[in-house]
Amino acid sequence: MRTALATAAAIRSGATSALAETDAAIARIEAGDAEINAVVVRDFDRARAAAKALDGAGPDADENEGRPFFGVPMTVKESYNVAGLPTSWGFAEHADYVAPADAVAVQRLKAAGAVILGKTNVPVGLADLQSNNPNYGRTCNPHDPNRVSGGSSGGAAAALAAGYVAVELGSDIGGSIRVPAAFCGVWGHKPSFTALDPDGHYFPRTDNARVALSVIGPMAADPDDLAAELDVLADIPLPKPAPRAPGDWRILLLPEHPVAKAQDAISQAVHRVGDAFAKAGARVDRTSNLLPDLPAQYGHYMHMLNIAMTRGAPQEGRPLPTLADWFGLLDAQARNARAWARLFRDYDAVIAPAWGTTAFPHDDTPIAERRLDVDGEDTQFGLQLAWPGLATFPMLPATSVPVGKDADGLPIGLQVIGGANQDFTAIAVARAAHDLVWSDR
Repeated sequence: MRTALATAAAIRSGATSALAETDAAIARIEAGDAEINAVVVRDFDRARAAAKALDGAGPDADENEGRPFFGVPMTVKESYNVAGLPTSWGFAEHADYVAPADAVAVQRLKAAGAVILGKTNVPVGLADLQSNNPNYGRTCNPHDPNRVSGGSSGGAAAALAAGYVAVELGSDIGGSIRVPAAFCGVWGHKPSFTALDPDGHYFPRTDNARVALSVIGPMAADPDDLAAELDVLADIPLPKPAPRAPGDWRILLLPEHPVAKAQDAISQAVHRVGDAFAKAGARVDRTSNLLPDLPAQYGHYMHMLNIAMTRGAPQEGRPLPTLADWFGLLDAQARNARAWARLFRDYDAVIAPAWGTTAFPHDDTPIAERRLDVDGEDTQFGLQLAWPGLATFPMLPATSVPVGKDADGLPIGLQVIGGANQDFTAIAVARAAHDLVWSDR
């Protein structure tokens, strides 16, 4: 399958057509998705009509100037509003809700020439690192159907890994872009908090304020497509770094966390990437006194995440959060963000696990009770949120990059964290990391 940018170029050249590419993507989904169950809302008739309209106008029409995804078929996460399609977030009580208008991100993708085939699966309430719900069932990892594809953008990552589409659209608050991308061996980018407009990505039947910490972002099978999609979606100008050789970057490695364990294969992948950068001439540090207090960051992040996901509702066994609690968390977040800002005066990127394991077996135990095997050690599942929380709590950009496979053939993905609004720097360092170590073995 071509990349999205190559597909658009082929359509423009006349080597193929938007309809031919749309029909091919539909055929791939219909042939392969019975086992994977990634594309759960299908809008094939309208997709074909949109493709025909693009072909009818022609790639040289004035309105098609600057449309990088001209005729490219894609899917989007179920949680985005797409006019005429259901948006349920996996809740049974919202299965009948049909969105009246497109989310801003969907509007921008369509304006860039993309053809929307349908929507991909999520966990209930976007609140798990696997994708299973009563409306659409379970999504499986294309590399091993007994393993999760991740969540909450699990259907998105699976659709990319299965080769159905070249680009997707996800969202992230607790690793919901980065972890599925890592589990499925594709690319994902959690943007800086203010970089993309989330309008149209909110709880079904509401038009509420955005959820604290939550962002929307691009996912792709190729880093050039990932960067191009970020360009299409960006709400503010994001600086782009000048081209650099791999040896010109300043890298801090974070293979271990004081709260969350990581499989040896993943920790060693961080070191392997660092060794490759160092061999290329880059500055690579494995410790720094500039790092903030990571256990404190995890505690504050989990408290804020819990309030954000529950909107402060009472929960059994937890005291009701007060306004003073919330302001205290905002103060802690500001101090944490300033600490990271000081660190990024000395470094271009921090490279760390996106999650401490490769894709785990399907497990519907509630998260609060769920356990996770890390190299034979039984651990608390929720502690793993410390890894995605590294970038989420200070609202930093982070790119999930595939760097190899474990002994079972499961993808290993790492996250490359950049300074505030240095989204394209994070993608550039991730691309360099991939190119330095990637092997199809």
